[in-house]
Order: sequence, then structure tokens, then C-alpha cells
Amino acid sequence: GLSQYSSDPRTEWDLSSYSTREQVLEAMRNLRYKGGNTFTGLALTHVLEQNLKPDAGARLEAEKLVILLTDGKSQDDANLAAQTLKNLGIEIFAVGVKNADEAELRQVASEPLELTVYNVLDFPLLSSLVGKLTRVLCTRIKERSHKETADTPVNTGPQLSPTDLKISAVTSKSMHLAWSPPLKPPKKYRVVYYPSKGGTPKEVVLEGAVSSLQLSNLTSHTEYLVSVIPVYDAALGDGLRGVTSTLPLSSPRSLRVSELSHNSLRLSWKAAQGATHYLVLCSAAPDGAED
Repeated sequence: GLSQYSSDPRTEWDLSSYSTREQVLEAMRNLRYKGGNTFTGLALTHVLEQNLKPDAGARLEAEKLVILLTDGKSQDDANLAAQTLKNLGIEIFAVGVKNADEAELRQVASEPLELTVYNVLDFPLLSSLVGKLTRVLCTRIKERSHKETADTPVNTGPQLSPTDLKISAVTSKSMHLAWSPPLKPPKKYRVVYYPSKGGTPKEVVLEGAVSSLQLSNLTSHTEYLVSVIPVYDAALGDGLRGVTSTLPLSSPRSLRVSELSHNSLRLSWKAAQGATHYLVLCSAAPDGAED
């Protein structure tokens, strides 16, 4: 499977899209480069939530490997997103080109770093990595597939997936989330939320017995994407997703003018909820305008 990213990740094809080497190579030849920013954390979250799901072709019993190819330093928190994947047993290989940040590559990648981190000076030099990277990937898959996965759930669906996401008590700075837990309680929940226009994702991890969360310190008048993902010992259940906009900040109302004199006046108004200060601007009306 392949996804490209800048400020908005885009799935080019899923794990189930092609079944032969020739089809994958043809898709690569037709691929158009996506320029733009470098929101690596958002891209890794996209891979987890969109590309490593059963309906995208991911098999629960199969080993999960992600190869990150980047030519710049991330503009969001790539380490937090990468740690979430690694905590779920997903192995990350980091390949840097040109201006990639070596320290960030080493943070994002799985151990042992001598097998999972690569860095080259320019794109044509990537060809020199192909042989070694192929051997390492195949060896890692063989090693990991021999480990016992007796507790791996065999499928998703109602048994592993929460339902009925409700978003309520929305204000300019907060909202409340609640959902119905799946039949089989998860070990934990990952709640990921971020502005729909490309903001930095934030994440809260909850114990599996909890089924509600208050989100606070949000930006006013902003559309947020919310995902609630159940996490099991060896699998992810299907996540719940929702979209809600926070309210605009409240405004002062009912402006009144009183106690006029030749050089002063008094203003009064109904307070704006949550305001800590007011800025009052006063200027003389232009000639001909109402006093």
C-alpha cells in the first residue's frame, strides 16, 4: 500500500488494490509527486487509521511494517504518532533523503536502529538501498511471523468496535465525547483529534473501561476531526469518527452611551462570556456622519 503526504495525507492505493508485482510497478510509474509541507505525524496517524485496517486489506494475522520516506523535518509531532504505531507492534523503517532530520528518523524508527534507519544525500541514491532494505524487510517478517500470536482476534465488527459516538456540550473551547463500548472491552482507547484544515493531531490514551472524554483547550470557531480507536493486545478494532465545529467566541452586546459631556462619555455593555479583557476603540466620526 502507498500513501503520500504534505499537510493532508492521501492514500494512493490500499494493501488490497493490487495482487501482482507488475500491477504495483505500473501504479508506481503513474504516481504523481505531491509537493507541500511535511506533517509526518499526521501521515503516520493516517496510515494507522486508514491504511492498516481490514477494509483496506490489512490482515490481522499478518505482520505490519511501515516504511517512511521523507526529505524534510516534520512540522508536527512525528514521535508521538510513531510511538503509537510501535506500541501496537507495527514496525517502522525510516528512510531520509536530502534535508531529512537524522535525529528525527532515529526517534521515529523501531529498534534496532542499525537495521531500520537509512539516509542518503539525494533521490537517485535511493537505488543503492534497495538490495539491503529488501533483505532486512524479508528477514524481519520471517522472524516476527514465528512468534506466537495466540491472542490475535480473528476479525473486527461489533465484538471489537465501539459504536454510537455522541459529541455534546460544545463550546468555543471544549466538547464532550461519549460512545458505546464494544462487546469485548479493549485494553485501551486512542482518541485522536485535530483541526480539519491541517492542524497538528493531538492524542489522548484512555483505559478500556472508560467510554467518555472531555476535550478542552480547543481553538474557537474551528472544525475538528475526532477518532476513537479501540486497542487490543494484538489488534485494532474499527474506530469511530466524527466531525464537529467549536463555537465562535461570544461577543459583548447592548452597547449603551451615557453621561455625555463636552469631553467625556460613559460606555456600558453586556459582558461576553469568558472574556478576560476588553479593547475599547474610540475615534471622531467623519464630517457628515452621525455623532
